[in-house]
Amino acid sequence: MEYLKFILYGLIQGLTEFIPVSSTAHLKVISLFLGIDDPGSSLSATIQFGSVLAIAWYFRNDIFNFKSQTSKNFLEYLLHGKLLRSILIGTIPLVLLGGSIKLFATDFFDNILRSNLSIALVSFLMSFFMYLADSSKRGSINLKSHNYSNSFLIGLFQAFAIFPGVSRSGVTISSALISGWERRDAVKFSFLLGLPAISLAAIVEFISSFNDFFSLGFFPLFVGLVTTFFSSLLSINFLLKYFSSNGLKIFIIYRVIFGVVILLNL
Repeated sequence: MEYLKFILYGLIQGLTEFIPVSSTAHLKVISLFLGIDDPGSSLSATIQFGSVLAIAWYFRNDIFNFKSQTSKNFLEYLLHGKLLRSILIGTIPLVLLGGSIKLFATDFFDNILRSNLSIALVSFLMSFFMYLADSSKRGSINLKSHNYSNSFLIGLFQAFAIFPGVSRSGVTISSALISGWERRDAVKFSFLLGLPAISLAAIVEFISSFNDFFSLGFFPLFVGLVTTFFSSLLSINFLLKYFSSNGLKIFIIYRVIFGVVILLNL
């Protein structure tokens, strides 16, 4: 049963991390509905490492594309690559907000913002925000033509994904669309921006709850990470292909239904 539980955690994390429906909310709510333990923020953040590895693997050519960088070594590429600088700039707001909450409002975050009522209300707010984004005019900004202010703006919205129910992919894709990005590149930048964001969240939670991980068991946790990795790859591939032609409509409807179901079961 322990292995099945971690497989379930991995499937929920991987399938919902990149689809704009909030993985944290689904890990908590679905676990409660099925009568198993809420994985909590620490375990949730830890199995997110599987999603990080999936992003790195799926976009390895975008991250480490040396075909046009033959005169540069890896360190120079890290320092001068525009895409990597954009990702770092977009991560700054999340570090500032997340660090502030971790230092000054941990109890409020765990007791209030992770409540089912809060998650339901946030889900409704996000469905409205995603509707505005989906209805916005098609943009022309892409990974090559964007500037650093575009990166910072999306990163500013990403910072709000620290609140359960927001959805990191949902808020970054939506903010990119509203600010004039092309659909496919909005999704790609959202995924790439998730590399440091998800990694930092996992590292911070791992350090702050280091002693708790000895009780989890290495092998069940490893199974959860592997499950997260492969389900994340499926999720990334699906959203890139689906979103370019269909937009956010199905996810907007789902988020409204998800919020209603939570309210009805309070």
